[in-house]
Amino acid sequence: MVNSTLFGIMTVVTLFSSLAYIIYLVTGSPFLKKTSFFLTSLAFLLGFSGLVARWIESHRMGIGHLPLSNLFESLVFFAWCTLGIYLYIEKRYNLKGLGAVVLPVVFLTLAYASLGTNTEIEPLVPALQSNWLLVHVLTCFLGYAAFAVSFGSSVMYLAKTKWNLRFLPDAELLDKITYKSVMIGFPFLTLGIVTGAAWAHYAWGSYWSWDPKETWSLITWLIYAAFLHARFTRGWRGKRVAVLSIVGFCAVIFTYLGVNLLLSGLHSYATG
Repeated sequence: MVNSTLFGIMTVVTLFSSLAYIIYLVTGSPFLKKTSFFLTSLAFLLGFSGLVARWIESHRMGIGHLPLSNLFESLVFFAWCTLGIYLYIEKRYNLKGLGAVVLPVVFLTLAYASLGTNTEIEPLVPALQSNWLLVHVLTCFLGYAAFAVSFGSSVMYLAKTKWNLRFLPDAELLDKITYKSVMIGFPFLTLGIVTGAAWAHYAWGSYWSWDPKETWSLITWLIYAAFLHARFTRGWRGKRVAVLSIVGFCAVIFTYLGVNLLLSGLHSYATG
């Protein structure tokens, strides 16, 4: 299928983009500076084209729905959103080297999607047959994507301050990017939880059931709320918020993958 080809090319391009960012970070090559951004933009466009192609192919199969229904599709969508948020951050703050951490995360996500999940287009399960699907998934994954960028800047900040690696970006700028990324992601995560509660009431008759997915979403929200509270009221900067950002992203990964793969609950259909 066309979408599989596009996603395959996207994965390869993301790998080369990751390598270009890493080599640029060490060498400072102007050519790689431009090439890495071009490859990342190309991967973003390939992801968009693949998602549209998959949506069209699902309609041709007579089961038309948005490509957000199973683990494979959600992983690709997460990778695509992360590319979009990263491109915005890089363009806005001219922080090229950050791709050396963020792009490998995207590549590993796509590689796992292709090799470790079911890539077939399947009919929507009844629980997903709702107009809430797009708004809930979109807001959640935009939040997750922004947190992935904050994770990258936090890792780089800790490496910069611990080993004083000259080729890494300025620590103060990295700290700023961590904060700005969380400021982007937190409202989206909040909207994701609110829309999820509304959808749960429509589907199951209750806004909140303390399902493992709901519980871990709340834990993740509280971690990033603590991050912002510490930043605003306690003036936290540097290492403490970098560590909190990394802990938050670990909670994101467990909320997204760990809950589905290790625990059972109302969201178990999402492992498909």
